[in-house]
Amino acid sequence: MKRLPSICGSLFLLYICSMKKIIITIDGYSSCGKSTLARQLASRLDYVFIDSGAMYRAITLYFLEHKTDIKDEKAISDALDQIRLEFINNGTPGQSDIHLNGDNVEKAIRTLKVSNHVSDIAALEAVRHFAVSQQQAMGEKKGIVMDGRDIGTTVFPKAELKIFMTASIEVRTHRRYDELKAKYPDISLEEVKDNLLKRDLIDSTRKISPLRQAKDAITLDNSKLSMPQQLDIAAGWAEEILKGQLASKI
Repeated sequence: MKRLPSICGSLFLLYICSMKKIIITIDGYSSCGKSTLARQLASRLDYVFIDSGAMYRAITLYFLEHKTDIKDEKAISDALDQIRLEFINNGTPGQSDIHLNGDNVEKAIRTLKVSNHVSDIAALEAVRHFAVSQQQAMGEKKGIVMDGRDIGTTVFPKAELKIFMTASIEVRTHRRYDELKAKYPDISLEEVKDNLLKRDLIDSTRKISPLRQAKDAITLDNSKLSMPQQLDIAAGWAEEILKGQLASKI
């Protein structure tokens, strides 16, 4: 390997690293903490975080509010023509909220009603084509972290780093229950577990872009990991790839 110019030293190294960007995908089952890790990883790397799940939730919210018949292809097409999605910074560095037709719907898309319908609507071919085309456009300049269920297999099959997150159903159930219990005090653990298992089944068996682990994805089971621990692991993988790409250019 050639030596870096002594005049530049570490500043030159930092400059090259800042110029070289990669795409990081994080796929996995519901309530594995994909979005949390993706947000934190994007913040650490100074990348853009794109929550693909929020996109499908926002589409679901629109369909529910407008009583779109998901068995009517024309109704679906007409509804999608009226949907405009944007990720806008919420004031925190590296953090953004999803906006639906100009309105911030970050909280509205997290309701149990949306959760109960999002997998069915996300499985629609027209909906997936609509979302995937937007996601791919967002990644053209790289430097993004995107989470979802088919990001490493369908949206960005050539991504430099693919992570597949998993956790036990018991851990996932308690995480989701803790998120919902304040807003839905009567909700039970069994109800939450049933919702997760239903979504797992729909996501894994749908005909269009089913949830599956890419062959070149690295498994991250965070059942017993803290948030700082999983972030350090993922960041370490990203840094290894960036260093390897840098070395090949020197």
